[in-house]
Amino acid sequence: MILQKLKKGDKVVVLSPSFAAPGQWPDVYELGLSRLRDIFGLEPVEFPYTKKIGSSGEERSKDLISAFENKEIKAVIASLGGDDQVTYIKNLPKEPFINNPKPFFGYSDNTHFINHLWLCGIPAYYGGSLFTEFAMQGHMDDFTIRYLKYALFENGEFELEQSNEFNDIGFTWNDSSLLNTRRRYQKNDGWCWEGDMDTEGILWGGCVESVDELLRNNVEIPSLEDFKNIILYLETSEEIPSHDYVRRVYRALGERGILCNIQGLLVGRPKAWEFDKQNTDEEKEEYKEGQREMILEIVRRYNKDIPIVQNMDFGHTAPQICMPSMGNTRILSSEKKIFCEF
Repeated sequence: MILQKLKKGDKVVVLSPSFAAPGQWPDVYELGLSRLRDIFGLEPVEFPYTKKIGSSGEERSKDLISAFENKEIKAVIASLGGDDQVTYIKNLPKEPFINNPKPFFGYSDNTHFINHLWLCGIPAYYGGSLFTEFAMQGHMDDFTIRYLKYALFENGEFELEQSNEFNDIGFTWNDSSLLNTRRRYQKNDGWCWEGDMDTEGILWGGCVESVDELLRNNVEIPSLEDFKNIILYLETSEEIPSHDYVRRVYRALGERGILCNIQGLLVGRPKAWEFDKQNTDEEKEEYKEGQREMILEIVRRYNKDIPIVQNMDFGHTAPQICMPSMGNTRILSSEKKIFCEF
């Protein structure tokens, strides 16, 4: 399925399928809305439960269904992630989305809804949450803007590139004076590439912790036959999970028969700093290197051939590529290049 692209002046809705961040940090919310208007020329609107902290799964389901059924709304953007979509997304009907396909942007806990859309045959974009990308302190990253514009306005295949720098050390949203302050960025070491096979497939994946929830709660995901045409993309969240935890999730993917079927694996740069885990630069690098080595070890037990590309700019990192879920993707190991249909 090819989704209809947007044009300047179109209405987009900001929803809170997980945590209602707009109700907690209104200044950050307003900054994100202004960026949608000023940088992208879009007209943001909100729905009844966008700002309601503690909204029920039923209420959030109503907003999602209404947003897709509303003909004036041309795209849906998540305000932020969270940790409880597994409790209600599995109960969503499919018809409202199948009958009214449109782009959805979000990541982290929104892995659940993006998987739901995948099962409906609807592409989505893993990335581009309002608070973390559009409301980036200081100014939006040009790298992030480029891929968001591909997703919103342009058709075709685009090359995924490496950013020159990255950030994973945030500022608190409780202090509005920091919204005009630029974060500290560091030099990006680039992709970590393993494997020499050229391959092609469509994207499925998301946040490791959310994929774990899908597996352990027996939520429907693509079939093993589907996975024969899938390039898997995965990344870990601000929880900075232990290597042992991540190893077990990858092992579960192996034991389920998924890793032996996929056409390739793309791994986002793991976030290695959070307010409750303020690691030094050296500790961050040690964590990232440890995760890379562990992933290689586990995946190669189940699949000796596929290309594995790590330290990519998607997920809980800045700048960010909004990965096109269901987008046809070519991994050219011979040229160390990756192309995606947006």
